[in-house]
Amino acid sequence: MYTEQDFKNVIREIPDYPKKGILFYDITTLVKDPEAYNQLITQLADSLRDLNVDIVIGPEARGFVIGAPVAYALGAGFVLARKPGKLPAEVFNFSYGLEYGTDCLEIHKDAIKPGQRVALVDDLLATGGTAAATVKLAEKIGAEVVAAAFAIELTDLGGREKLAGTEIKTIIKY
Repeated sequence: MYTEQDFKNVIREIPDYPKKGILFYDITTLVKDPEAYNQLITQLADSLRDLNVDIVIGPEARGFVIGAPVAYALGAGFVLARKPGKLPAEVFNFSYGLEYGTDCLEIHKDAIKPGQRVALVDDLLATGGTAAATVKLAEKIGAEVVAAAFAIELTDLGGREKLAGTEIKTIIKY
């Protein structure tokens, strides 16, 4: 079983990306490594296994890469949370604030049934804006959000606070 340090050893660190002063943790080096990727998905799925998840919801775009295989491992369905204009049928949407401006996520109106047990799965919990918006979008439909699981958590950026009341699971912390 991979330890947190094993995962950190395969994640590429890129200084000053996307702007000066930011240290970017690039998971593409993890997901291209079959053993590391398998271990990550297995550990995330195991952290959710006892929660009887019906649906995993993954926000665009890396949430697809992490969330879909976790859903498969749990025997759950997978729902995509997309940027506006990307889904072909009727949608629910939720707009949320960013540091400069706003953003929006959408899911199909028939993607989640009221009362279904939903887990948000994404690659990264940083400031928590996208995660909180995804949780609120699922709750707007009437889903019960039972947990949010992330490959990586940047602990100093306040993401946990934005998800207060939601059980949070993470594998790697920086």
